[in-house]
Amino acid sequence: MSVRLRRNFSGAFLPQDRGHGAWQLARPAPHEINVFLRDAERGAQQSFGTGPLIDLGIEWHAEKVLLTFISGERVASVEAASAIVHEPLERLYESLPLVSIDANARRFWRRVFRLVRIPGGRYLLKLLARSRRH
Repeated sequence: MSVRLRRNFSGAFLPQDRGHGAWQLARPAPHEINVFLRDAERGAQQSFGTGPLIDLGIEWHAEKVLLTFISGERVASVEAASAIVHEPLERLYESLPLVSIDANARRFWRRVFRLVRIPGGRYLLKLLARSRRH
C-alpha cells in the first residue's frame, strides 16, 4: 500500500524556470511560500504559461510528484521527480530555549574577536588562555 501526501495552497504562484527541468513557484503574499521542482516534464513551460498559477495542489507519490493548478482560466497538471515546499515560519526561534548573551558576555566576545583579527592575535589569545589555566 502506497501512502500519498497531498497539500493544497491558495493564492497566486509565479513560475520561474531555473533550467534543466528545475522550476521555482513563488507566492510572496499573504505568507511567503516557495515550491522547488526537480526534473519537471518537458511540457511544463506550456502548462505553466505566462501568468500566475492559482490554487496549487501538490500530491507526492512514491516515484513522482503531481502538481495541479489553474493557469490562464484552465485546469492543468505537471509531473516532476520531486517537489520541496519551503514555508518560512514567523517567530520560529521564539519558542526555542536559546541562550541570551548579556552585556558582559557580549563585551568579552567582542574583545576576543577583536584580538583574533590583529596579526599574531591568535597566538596571544592562546598564551592568555594557557596562563589562565595554571
